[in-house]
Amino acid sequence: MHLLATILVGLVAVEHLYFLYLEMFAWTKPATRRAFGLTAEFAEASKALAANQGLYNGFLSAGLLWSLLHPDAAFALQLKCFFLGCVIVAALYGAYSAKLRILFLQGAPAIAALAVTLLS
Repeated sequence: MHLLATILVGLVAVEHLYFLYLEMFAWTKPATRRAFGLTAEFAEASKALAANQGLYNGFLSAGLLWSLLHPDAAFALQLKCFFLGCVIVAALYGAYSAKLRILFLQGAPAIAALAVTLLS
């Protein structure tokens, strides 16, 4: 169960690294615009805002990776719970304020990782 928890937390971390890439470096590219349903004009106009959002996703990923590498198991658990909780709150707000699918793409993996982490 501990291995599964580690894998799930790692997947959430990698997912947020990917969000960082999309929002900071590929925001105006056609594939990213299609994925987010953006026009070229809107993507260009919102590029700085997206980069800021990508930076926050990078911080979430860094925190989750920190939680996987920390040698103190008790502190690592606290880090996992905190950063997964942050991801879940962000997904809930994103689902409320932007698109419901954010809850499934961002929230569901974090909820699963948190549940398995707490059960392991």
